[in-house]
Amino acid sequence: MLELRAITLRYDDPETGSAATVLDGIDLTVADGELVVLAGPTGVGKSTLLGVVAGLVPSYTGGTLTGDVLLDGTGIVDRPARERAHAIGYVGQNPAAWFVTDTVEEELAFGMEQLGLPAPTMRRRVEETLDLLGIADLRHRDLRTLSGGQQQRVAIGAVLTTHPRLLVLDEPTSALDPTAAEDVLATLTRLVHDLGVSVLVAEHRLERVVPFADRLCLLGGDPARPGSARVGDPAEVLQDAPIAPPLVELGRLAGWRPLPLTVRDARRRAPDLRARLGDPPHRERVAAAGDPLVEVRRLVVAHGRTPVLREVDLTLRPGTVTALMGRNGAGKSTLLWALQGRHAAGSGSVRVAGGDPASLTPEQRRATTGLVPQSPADLLYLETVAEECTAADASADAAAGTCAGLLERLAPGIDPDRHPRDLSEGQRLALAVAIVLTARPPVLLLDEPTRGLDYPAKRALAGLLRELAQEPGARRAVLVATHDVEFVAQVADDLVVLAEGEVVSAGPVVPTVSESPAFAPQVTKVLGAGWLSVDDVAAGLTAGVGP
Repeated sequence: MLELRAITLRYDDPETGSAATVLDGIDLTVADGELVVLAGPTGVGKSTLLGVVAGLVPSYTGGTLTGDVLLDGTGIVDRPARERAHAIGYVGQNPAAWFVTDTVEEELAFGMEQLGLPAPTMRRRVEETLDLLGIADLRHRDLRTLSGGQQQRVAIGAVLTTHPRLLVLDEPTSALDPTAAEDVLATLTRLVHDLGVSVLVAEHRLERVVPFADRLCLLGGDPARPGSARVGDPAEVLQDAPIAPPLVELGRLAGWRPLPLTVRDARRRAPDLRARLGDPPHRERVAAAGDPLVEVRRLVVAHGRTPVLREVDLTLRPGTVTALMGRNGAGKSTLLWALQGRHAAGSGSVRVAGGDPASLTPEQRRATTGLVPQSPADLLYLETVAEECTAADASADAAAGTCAGLLERLAPGIDPDRHPRDLSEGQRLALAVAIVLTARPPVLLLDEPTRGLDYPAKRALAGLLRELAQEPGARRAVLVATHDVEFVAQVADDLVVLAEGEVVSAGPVVPTVSESPAFAPQVTKVLGAGWLSVDDVAAGLTAGVGP
């Protein structure tokens, strides 16, 4: 159906005479009824390649594109995006940026209106899509009032209603809770298997999508040619890939061949590994000194007449990293903004570092809390990465190079002279996180900080957050709202779960995730309670625990 031939994209700098090759001779085919996963390190060019397929690159990004894109054997590389829309549906990383109407139902119908479909057909497809994605209760909602995950599902639905032959999706599950992500992927799989729709999807959370993939296209696997690609069976490509989901890392550690791609496959091979490990490790908890940094009691917050948080209690103690999880729309982001002070309490109380954040000036809030929002570009306003880092150092009265050093740990190799808007979504997020972490406020709040980050970057971020929380002499607490259960397994001491604005579970992370089929990481599903990460297993093997 779709074929890419020797796709190469270069950006030339006329002032310096230098050139950067982003895509280097990419060959890829996507057959009818095939699901192909596009993977690779942060910033390697996955979104750019999807943009080439959709007709957005280089039309809206610049650069010099060579090679060809063929649809059913016909070259379309010179056709604009609007002339491909009937066959190729595209959903980008930031769904809200693509919305053109006001309500969910209108957005689902908009693409069909542009194609001139009859009204009865549009009505039927809207209803089918609402049911397919489980968003029928959102049909009349204003798009601006939806959570990030809800917006993502609406964006996918708006493309599905046009019945494209090829779906091109950029990080479609990054803002979805585990259950919603499984629902969306199951829906895509049904489209592939039952209707013959082809899917090309870029994802960082490979643990979610690899079990559904027919083939895997890995960008950046060859250090000598960062813009090249390797395509093949997922288990074979991941055998020595620089990025891999926890299940694959576990298989490598255990010496399993072929590598398992599903929890079911891994569980079948797990008995021998369990015998070598013995009892799971005990995670030491840092004793919190002094009074809590955050105390929330019976907090109620409403948007208009709609209650979002109901009687919420929360305590954050110094030296701890707390994960905040829950379904999309559960109120996680609202709680973060209430702690930051932007959302005032309808009733109840919020105390952060001894005061009510809603009563503070913006400058006082920044000195008390640092918040990385879901849209990291909101924090970026200067012309280059270097200027952003320099400004962050100056604002925080930190040593020169502090922010740049944090950024290098999270996303190595970013050109300091690049404009922040030219970075990938993951690189922009890493820059925003580095800026906030540079200030080292006593309370750190992060809203979905792993979107767009590869596995090494998430490991680095987990290490940074733990260092900041446990920094000697500092009284600091970290709260991370996330759907990334594997990141929670690496970073969190405690876990709080929200449902419909209420705290339904709170406690130490090990027993809390072990008891939850939805929020348990892959290693826990394979080896049982107490084992959260591959690092835990490696430590168990190194210690020689068990026979």
